[in-house]
Amino acid sequence: MSSKSSSQFSTFKDCLARRLISTTDLDGPEGSDDPLDEFTSYLASEVWPALPDTLYTASYESLSSDTVLQEMASDPFYISLDAIPIPTSFFDTLTSYTHFEDAHDCIRFLRKVLSDYLTEATAPPPVWKQTRGEKCEICERGWVRLTYHHLIPRSVHGKVLKRKWHTESMLNSVAWLCRPCHSAVHHVASNEDLARYFYTVDLLLERDDIQAWKKYASKQK
Repeated sequence: MSSKSSSQFSTFKDCLARRLISTTDLDGPEGSDDPLDEFTSYLASEVWPALPDTLYTASYESLSSDTVLQEMASDPFYISLDAIPIPTSFFDTLTSYTHFEDAHDCIRFLRKVLSDYLTEATAPPPVWKQTRGEKCEICERGWVRLTYHHLIPRSVHGKVLKRKWHTESMLNSVAWLCRPCHSAVHHVASNEDLARYFYTVDLLLERDDIQAWKKYASKQK
């Protein structure tokens, strides 16, 4: 599964889990440590491969050029579930562990999940400068003044688009960092490497040098 389809699968799974919480009395199989996660993972893995290919790459960017996706997003009934070879295991499992009575109930449920998924997968990116939190995203100090760090530095935006490292909608993504952490990030890697390899806070935090800096900075007054 590609990184893109893996991300979309996670979105689909989350939408499925939310619908299970709100529409069923799910307890899950006996002995499960996390019934909702195990139940959702199984159902999502069963039905996801049977869905139309265009759903695997659904995104804000693809919505503008994919007419089939546009139809799906505007009307979930456009997706002909009757023509999709949905595994019987999906129906059997739902009816066994929820209050759904038959396949028709399951189909109605799946349409709602797909509607949620399309809404979420094709949503425009956030207005990044409005994502400010209350603490630095690296050292986690809450009393320091925050600055916004362009996760994809502006000086390499042209190269990023030319080489298709990221989509245009990602160019202005930011992390809210205190000034010392902001400077530390630019010290450990070039703008090109930041754009190509360390374009999220999670990726930055995978670096040993940033982890060492975080441990130091979090203790400073």
